[in-house]
Amino acid sequence: MTKQATILVVDDESSNLQLLRQILQDHYRLLFAKEGARAIELAANEMPDLILLDVMMPGMTGYDVCRALKANPLTAPVPVIFVTALTDSADEVDGFDAGAVDFISKPISPAVVKARVKLHLSLVRMDELRASRLAIVQRLGLAAEYKDNETGLHVIRMSHYARLIAQGCGMDEDEVDNLFVAAPMHDIGKIGIPDHILQKPARLSAEEWQVMQTHPNIGAHIIGRHDSGLLAVAHDVALAHHEKWDGSGYPNKLSGEDIPLAGRIVAVADVFDALTSVRPYKPAWKLEDACAWLREQRGSHFEPRLVDVFLDQLPEITQIMEKWAER
Repeated sequence: MTKQATILVVDDESSNLQLLRQILQDHYRLLFAKEGARAIELAANEMPDLILLDVMMPGMTGYDVCRALKANPLTAPVPVIFVTALTDSADEVDGFDAGAVDFISKPISPAVVKARVKLHLSLVRMDELRASRLAIVQRLGLAAEYKDNETGLHVIRMSHYARLIAQGCGMDEDEVDNLFVAAPMHDIGKIGIPDHILQKPARLSAEEWQVMQTHPNIGAHIIGRHDSGLLAVAHDVALAHHEKWDGSGYPNKLSGEDIPLAGRIVAVADVFDALTSVRPYKPAWKLEDACAWLREQRGSHFEPRLVDVFLDQLPEITQIMEKWAER
């Protein structure tokens, strides 16, 4: 059964509270406050899904209340809609600056109130769904770490490296965020690799290496195919991060721009961090040696443009290495 959304209605006029009660009571759980301090208290204690807030109130104005709500990390995510008789554009600017998401004009139209409330509650649900997906992806990434002999710091560092490259390539903010979150999923397929191969502290035999090369397909199968969004990026990252620009990689021997961009970016980030980190079979490379090797691999292992974008950001790379260094 779907949980009934809770709406906090704030207005110093009892008649306005009663009108909003009549409009909304059949569909939502309602809370009421007649002044700002009480509204702030109720919001913190009850955590409503949405707040309908009058602007012109004695004592604290609606703008003051909204600023106070947004200053508290607990109540900051709750969307606020101002319900007001003010119609000047400057008043709307002040309201949006205070943190509101919308305005409803007085005198109130029941149809408008219902439509705006439904819209903003649906946006809240979309945000919750996205947060749930992010959590699932991150937890699956952690599951892969428990199987591997790499640390959680590896996936943190390489995710930050991937974000640097994506930003440098001109990807938009949503694409960058999706790649940053999806990057830790690159080795999720190692869940399906036997421990005696995955944790072997020496070079793999030819037969063992064939088994290890199945982990991109396993990862892509775990994540599944998706038309767009975070999980679509995670699928591409898992499947394509061992492909090489010249076609000599695995599992599908893709080359050039046939390799998804997310996979090409994560390839640079993942290999660079592997080179500069201690492994059971090797010491960490010095920064200058790892950078020199990336340059050597331009046009063979890696897309040349991505190597250049990455190495143009050495100060940021160094900061990431220091912040998330193994202790």
